[in-house]
Amino acid sequence: MGIQTNWCVITGGPSSGKSTVIRLLKDMGYQTTVELARHYIDLQRMNGRSTEEIRSNQRQFQHKVLNLQIDLERRLDPLELVFLDRGLPDELAYYEYFNLSPDEKLIEYLDQRLYKKIFIMDLLPLDKDYARTEDAEAQKALHKLIIETYRKRSEPVVMVPVLPPKDRVRFILDNLGLNS
Repeated sequence: MGIQTNWCVITGGPSSGKSTVIRLLKDMGYQTTVELARHYIDLQRMNGRSTEEIRSNQRQFQHKVLNLQIDLERRLDPLELVFLDRGLPDELAYYEYFNLSPDEKLIEYLDQRLYKKIFIMDLLPLDKDYARTEDAEAQKALHKLIIETYRKRSEPVVMVPVLPPKDRVRFILDNLGLNS
């Protein structure tokens, strides 16, 4: 099995409040990462491509996001507490959702790192924006796949209920024994 890390994954379906919680944790001084799919879309849009163009070849899009996630996790110190806006297993759920066979690279890297804890955010109402192409049905299906994917792993999974954002952060920190 892989290397045990001190990384906590904040995950869930689209529009579950992950990025808001990550931003609040960052504001509190914790080390965090960005959601790489959105980051990739943002970079491509700066180069003049539309979201539809970027996501028109779903296999290529997932492969780009996968490579970014692998590179990110390779650069992180396994001993440092880091809150990740999605983890590598999320890729597996997205591959499954889009009926894509997982890249060999994904299978190879999937178990190289063990996360400290997985926090799955309960869904909020779908908030469509430039980067989200999912509808409410896809949101729920992806959320279910993400839960199933992480529950098949050995790391502890904690469901984070719908609460105001600061209360969600408090819930996560309390669960880690970090709130005084």
